[in-house]
Amino acid sequence: MPPLTRIVLAEDEVLLREGLAGLLTRFDFEVVAAVGSAPELLDAVRSHEPDLVVTDIRMPPARRDDGLRAALTLRTERPDLAVVVLSQHVRTEWAAALLDSGDGRRVGYLLKDRVADVADFLTTLRSVAGGGTVIDPDVVRRLLRRPRDPLAALSPREREVLALVAEGRSNQAIAAHLHVTEAAVGKHVGNILTKLGLLPSDDTNRRVLAVLAYLRGSPVSGR
Repeated sequence: MPPLTRIVLAEDEVLLREGLAGLLTRFDFEVVAAVGSAPELLDAVRSHEPDLVVTDIRMPPARRDDGLRAALTLRTERPDLAVVVLSQHVRTEWAAALLDSGDGRRVGYLLKDRVADVADFLTTLRSVAGGGTVIDPDVVRRLLRRPRDPLAALSPREREVLALVAEGRSNQAIAAHLHVTEAAVGKHVGNILTKLGLLPSDDTNRRVLAVLAYLRGSPVSGR
C-alpha cells in the first residue's frame, strides 16, 4: 500500500477546518496538523515537513492575504512543496503569485465553492501532490476576458484547449469536453507549444510553461 499523502491544513473557520480534516482522513490522506492562522501554518509546515499544504488565503492575523503569503514563503523555502490555496473570490493576481513560486508546478488555486464537490476537490489534491498545476475554471475564464492578449497567435480553438489545460485537464478529458478525438487535442497542444516557442526538452514541463505564459500574460521560453 502506498504511503499516505501528509497534509497540513490551514483554515480559520473551525467548523470548515474540522470538516475538511475529517473528509481528508476518510479518503486516505494523513492530516498531520490543522491550524487557524498564518503563523501557525509556517510553524506546522516547518515542524512536520508535509507533502501538501491546503490553506485559505484570508487568514489571521490580518485576515487579508496572510495564508497566501505564508504559502509563498514556504514555497521559497521548499520549492517542491505542493500547495493548494482556497479563495472566496476570483483574484488573478493571487493565482499568478502562486504560479510564480518555485517552478510553477505542484500548485492549485480553487474557489471555496468547489470544495463542495468532493470528487473534484480530492482529484485536485492528488493531482497537485503528484506534480500537477490546477487553476479554478472561474479564474481561467476571467483571464480569457483580459483586454491585453499575449497569445494572439493562437486560434480560438487553441485558446480554448489551453484554457482547459490551465484547469489541469488531461488530453483525454479535454477531448471528452470538446467532443473531439484525443489525437485532435494532441495536435492542438503541439501547435500551442510550437507557437509559444516551447521546444522539446527533457528538463522542462512544456505544458506547465504554456499555462504560465497564459496566466502571467507574457511569453515564457522553454529553450
